[in-house]
Amino acid sequence: MNLPNKLTLLRMILIPFFVFFLLTEYAGNYSEYIALGIFVVASLTDFLDGYIARKYELVTNFGKFMDPLADKLLVSSAMICFVELGRMPAWIVIVIISREFIISGFRLIAVDNRVVIAASWWGKFKTAFQIIMVILMILNLEILTLLTTVVMWLALALTVISLIDYLVKNKEVMKEQH
Repeated sequence: MNLPNKLTLLRMILIPFFVFFLLTEYAGNYSEYIALGIFVVASLTDFLDGYIARKYELVTNFGKFMDPLADKLLVSSAMICFVELGRMPAWIVIVIISREFIISGFRLIAVDNRVVIAASWWGKFKTAFQIIMVILMILNLEILTLLTTVVMWLALALTVISLIDYLVKNKEVMKEQH
């Protein structure tokens, strides 16, 4: 197993620890800071594994499948925790997670039709704003309430825009192949 794939697995292994510290007071007042540290490390492994895989030509089928899955699990876990903590409306989480299911299903159809669909800039912006949103929500600082709310709405808007962009650009994939 190459380094990028090990980093992807590390990201997945970190998720339960992240959730544990975010939802408990096991470490007292430090629990959320530990959760923040775990989330930042996990997010950095996302950027690092992709960079290493492309730079050193270590792209694998495992990585192509598991890397986006690990990203979705990390961010979705955080958002579900925020519903539990009363920091995020459930309907926003449902919209964002639904987008991920739709795109994942779409990608499976594309693979079946031997079509490779690259990530778009809208999707990259969406991911960046979701990561920033999660960090701000973990910090939960009153002074950043307005910024956190604005970033949450931008993440939601970029989620919807990236979905529409993805579907429009790849509508041929949905046509039945014979």
